[in-house]
Parts: sequence; structure tokens; C-alpha cells
Amino acid sequence: MEDREDFDFAKREVLLRKIGHELLLESGDSISRVLAVKKIAENEYQIRFENDLTFQPASLVNITRRLLAKDPLASDYVVNILNCGNSSIVYGYAISKNKKDDIVTCIGRKQPKACYMMNIKFKPTGINTAKNGYLLGSLSFLVFTGFIFLRSVKPRKVLPESQYTNMYTLGSVLFDAKNRKLIINENTTDLTGTETRLLLIFALSPNSTIERSRLQKEIWEDEGVVVGRSLDMFISKLRKKLESDPNINIVVIRSKGYKLEISSQ
Repeated sequence: MEDREDFDFAKREVLLRKIGHELLLESGDSISRVLAVKKIAENEYQIRFENDLTFQPASLVNITRRLLAKDPLASDYVVNILNCGNSSIVYGYAISKNKKDDIVTCIGRKQPKACYMMNIKFKPTGINTAKNGYLLGSLSFLVFTGFIFLRSVKPRKVLPESQYTNMYTLGSVLFDAKNRKLIINENTTDLTGTETRLLLIFALSPNSTIERSRLQKEIWEDEGVVVGRSLDMFISKLRKKLESDPNINIVVIRSKGYKLEISSQ
């Protein structure tokens, strides 16, 4: 879930740049740049432009609605166009999952050419037990809520704390399990929670075959999570992060599992 959320948010930033790109094209500008998308709050982003532009509100609404429909976490959002000079709002609208709740006005009034910034604020994602006075009525939602409840009360299996307080030396690589980092030639690489748990199992038994079933059980199944992604994908990610040391490799042991091979230098 952690990796999927990271992917969804990364995809969102690409979609925001696409919005800026298409807005410039609508303004007749195919040369100037969309500047770096800036995250200005937990669920709010700002799109800025290299040059002045003009926009037609109707086109802007259509562009954002069409592109953000590809974002699974963007069912409700508010868009504000601000003047660069004084940050005053020159145009704004709100889009909701339920179209009858959309707030869109003045779509026929073309805005003059000027320096604009575009702020998009997304409704926080989460689980609501009631909305607009309606109690939970969907069976699928109740099932999902039950799963979350059972998942929260089930203690998560973790490795002993002492195992997270030490640094592990893997060839020329230092593995900081507690802080989820790899240190290679003074360069630091961050690890996800899943990658950390996976590498820790290997680090505790270097040059030993670890059965595939054990990896799946200790990383996912013991936590009550249904494995929806391939273990091979996480192995591949770890290989890539360790590739700067040619003496370290995670190899496949056919019909058995994997082995963290550390060759003597």
C-alpha cells in the first residue's frame, strides 16, 4: 500500500504538469516552460509558468476534469488561478465526484494575458463513516471497514527491536535498518518499509538460501495482507539499489528461493 500510494502521488504530479502544458497550448504558447510543480500543503499543489498567458475558463475546466479523471485519489478538488503579483484569486471553481455538487461559474469570460499561478487543492483521502447526513449503507463499504478494523487490532509482526538498532555491513555497503537507509561510498539511498524488511532477512543470513515462501510469509502473510504484487519486483528494486557494489548480488535459487551473495574482495 505504501509503494502504491507513492506511485499514485508521483503520477499526480505528472498529471499536474500535463495540465500546465495543455493550458499553455490553449494560450497559443508551445515554447515556454511549465515550471516545477510545487507542493504547498499536504493536499495542495501549485503550477507556475515561465511566461505570461491567457486562458479560457471553459477550456481550463475541461482540461483539469479530463486529466485528473486519471488520478484515482482526485475525485474532489478546488482550483484557484492567482495573480503572481499580489496572489489575488482571479478565477476559481470546484469539482466533485458527484457532478451536481460542482461549482463552476463565468466559463465564457476569457482572462487577459498576465502572470498566473494555478493552485489545486485535493480533498484529503480517507475513510468517512458518514457523509452529508447519510449513514453507511453500502455492503461493500461495510466489508472494507470491517477489514480495516480487524487489521488495526491485529498486532503487526515485527522483528525484535535489537535487530533494528544495529548497522549491517554488506560488502562495502552499510545497511541502517532502523532508519531504512543504505550508505554506499558516503552516498545515502532510502529504502521503503517493505524493502527494509526484505533486506533485513537477507542480512541476517548472508550467503544462505532463503525460501520464497518464508519471505512472503514474514513480509506479508503474517500481517494479514493479501499479496497483490510480485516478490520479484521488490527483489529487483533491491538489486538496483545494491548494484554499485559488484560483490553483492541477490541471486535466484531455482525452485527454492533467493540468496544474498557477498563475495570476498
